[in-house]
Amino acid sequence: MFRKQLFYLSSEQLCAYQWHAGALSAPQRFAADRAGIDAFMDYVEAQGDVPVYLLADLIEEDFQRQLLPHVGGRGGRRLLARRLLQHYRDTPFRHLSIQGRASEGRRDDIVLLCALTNPAVVQPWVAALEQLKAPLAGLYSATLLSGALLPKLAPGEEHLLLVSQQSAGLRQSYFQRGQLKFSRLTLAVDRDGAPVNLAAETGKTQQFLTSVRLLGRGDVLHTAILTPAEQIARLQELCQDGPETAYRFLALEDAAAAVGLARPGALAEPLLLHLLGRAAPASHYTLGEARRYFQLRRARLAMLAASAALCAGALLWVGANLWDYRQADAAALQLHAEAAQFDARYRGVMADLPPAVARTASMKAAVETERMLAAQGPSPQALLTLVSAALERAPQVQLSQLDWRVKVALPAPAAANGAPPGAEPAAAAPLPALLVGIPQRPAQSLHIEAEIAVVQDNYRSVLDSMNRFTQELARQPRLLVEIEQQPLDTRPNAKLSGKAGSGSVEGKAKFTLNLTWQP
Repeated sequence: MFRKQLFYLSSEQLCAYQWHAGALSAPQRFAADRAGIDAFMDYVEAQGDVPVYLLADLIEEDFQRQLLPHVGGRGGRRLLARRLLQHYRDTPFRHLSIQGRASEGRRDDIVLLCALTNPAVVQPWVAALEQLKAPLAGLYSATLLSGALLPKLAPGEEHLLLVSQQSAGLRQSYFQRGQLKFSRLTLAVDRDGAPVNLAAETGKTQQFLTSVRLLGRGDVLHTAILTPAEQIARLQELCQDGPETAYRFLALEDAAAAVGLARPGALAEPLLLHLLGRAAPASHYTLGEARRYFQLRRARLAMLAASAALCAGALLWVGANLWDYRQADAAALQLHAEAAQFDARYRGVMADLPPAVARTASMKAAVETERMLAAQGPSPQALLTLVSAALERAPQVQLSQLDWRVKVALPAPAAANGAPPGAEPAAAAPLPALLVGIPQRPAQSLHIEAEIAVVQDNYRSVLDSMNRFTQELARQPRLLVEIEQQPLDTRPNAKLSGKAGSGSVEGKAKFTLNLTWQP
């Protein structure tokens, strides 16, 4: 666990403890004078950059209960801050906590206001820490911190008065349903040096609680006295139960074992300091600028932690890359070894075979050429598919003849007349590579002869069917449609002859189309 400096402050002195590995060191005591503060500064400077937690246990600590309107949001926070400032104008060490809502009326908030009313006791020590730039984490109240002992020592009591003896004196804190309502600190000895009568002090506190209506008539005040086991027998003789008072004695040793403290001592402040060192809550009293060095320290630690995490991530990433590189290198070596084995086996097999007519490279080139011809060689299937799709939309059209060709310019054959007698005929010119689809698929042409049945000399429907067929073909990309012969000669200079109703010789109108398609 991290180191902490825990300081217990009373009106007469300051006790300094070191918290490390869950244990408290022996206290160093400094008087509340100039020499004590100087010695305290030397002590803090020798400890280095260790966070400081200041626990105040002073007589000048006031507690007030208020009923305030239930207001939420920023307006409610301003109302609480304004009421806290009105009650405690002369001290910067103020605190408030909301303890629920009233059960009657408009259900106002129940607010506990508390403050250290004599800041002159605290300010010299805070100023000394600020001068040393010590990281002061918070200023805490021993009374507010003692509420953490209730679930372990005296749970379930509705009216509980917790009494403990500390270096500052005898602390009596009243809790109602587990919430602090009032606390008072008295001297543990009277002016004559004799211990104070604990029963009498309890009676005074009970009378005050009844006067302010925290206790009703007939309510039993359960008083839990925290004391060393060796003093329980003596205190039992002094503190007798009454009709409205019930005493319960708690051994410091048992309380220390409940919170995990090994050496409790004779007073109660090590118990509170152990709670503060193990899990420090937020600062009870505001410190303002005096807390800035702790905030700077926390920001510095956060940046160091982020840098460490970033470096760790980078190292992990580099390590992962090195591991992957090592695996890839091993895999590459294995592949090279396997390739060498395969080459050796291939050479051994080829050495036993007779000489081949064609080399392996030539066979590979032949296979690749065959695959290219199969993929890019001209074929009428694609063009006929386009024609079939157009025929689906023009069922009146019937095909009579198709003539498919590849549009590639062929070289002219050599003239046979210029050859000398007896000479061998010239070899035929090689076909162009484009004719077989090298390097790209060639253009194709399709000559279509079709006919359309004529119904009752209705040549307009014949023309419409042909136009629908040609338009469907023309919609196809990279397909050029040319009408070579129409089913009806509609030229202006053509002569019309015939007899109405006689129809054509065969009763069908023929037309021809030329299609050119570039794949």
